[in-house]
Amino acid sequence: MAVAVGWSGYFVKLCGSLFGLKFPLWLVSDYRTASDLSSTGGEALNNYSSTTLPVIAGHPIALDLPALLIVAAVTVLLIYGIRESARTNTAIVVTKVAVVVFVIAFGAFMVHPTNWHPFLPKGIGGMMSGAAIVFFAFIGFDAVSTTAEETRNPQRDMPIGIIASLIICTLLYVLMAAVLTGMRKYTTYFGDSAAVATAFAGRPWAQALISAGALAGLTSVLLVFQLGQPRIFMAMARDGLLPQYFAKIHPRFRTPYITTIWTGVAVGAVAMLTDIGSLADLTNIGTLFAFVLVCLGVIILRRKETNRPRPFRVPLVPLFPLLGVFLCVVLMLSLPLETWGRFFIWLIIGLSIYFLYSVRHSKLRHGIDVGPTEDIPPPIVKT
Repeated sequence: MAVAVGWSGYFVKLCGSLFGLKFPLWLVSDYRTASDLSSTGGEALNNYSSTTLPVIAGHPIALDLPALLIVAAVTVLLIYGIRESARTNTAIVVTKVAVVVFVIAFGAFMVHPTNWHPFLPKGIGGMMSGAAIVFFAFIGFDAVSTTAEETRNPQRDMPIGIIASLIICTLLYVLMAAVLTGMRKYTTYFGDSAAVATAFAGRPWAQALISAGALAGLTSVLLVFQLGQPRIFMAMARDGLLPQYFAKIHPRFRTPYITTIWTGVAVGAVAMLTDIGSLADLTNIGTLFAFVLVCLGVIILRRKETNRPRPFRVPLVPLFPLLGVFLCVVLMLSLPLETWGRFFIWLIIGLSIYFLYSVRHSKLRHGIDVGPTEDIPPPIVKT
């Protein structure tokens, strides 16, 4: 959902930079973003043809239509089926990294050190809140572990791959953040889902280059996310954690079309109505909570299953996992109270589904071997 909103922001920038198109503010942003832009005024509003929000029953209306449309397009594409090649992914990664390097190298000559003062505008508390939000950019490094079977020496290569990519991305992120906040006062980016392109306002060619690279990268991320989530639901349905309705495979395209459609509906609807900040916060608190459980799981399994094979052995147990729990909890506590409220609502919904339905229908829990639960379509039976 957050990626779709970010895609929308760069799409609007690209259309303005290349074709001079300006969209009504209420049609390409949520209400909160529209309010933030209206409060900043000036240059930020030059990207829109109309900055007046329509009112229905006394309430201002603002919808992020591009976010909905890109989710719908990806959903349709995934129903028909898509095969991602390593070359395509590599090309997209090279494009994204090239844009990041361009922003750092070119933007460094436009930095005004006065924009960095005060260095901690909100003090230590503000820094921790910022760290909790920035955590959104560090989700996904664990995905490297899914390629374990394709490495020659996974015990050695997997930790190197995860840690090395983490260090490289952190370095690029810090440099890019330093350049962007040095180019413009950080307050000018409030409510802007395409802040990198905004930093180069007045240079349409640079905005077009950055927006095109961002769109390519965000589209690939959106494809991967919406490719995986329906298959998770399908695997859960095959085990009985969800109704069998969600395990249906399209008879022609051999894709989990039911879960793909419902995922697209949920993602598109929320992305159309919600700002990127709230979505990022909710993603962060959920992922941090999952990391807390993982850290605790390492301690519990180390004690309860001492003979379990451990190709990747966590050092300094229980000190290291406890440190991870502490740091994750500190970041969670730095997030806004409204984010905690949304988190508990989602948690209650998930636990309710599990205890009211899943716990009684799970085949695995009742000792029934359901076989592979990955995306392996059942055989076609001719009648």
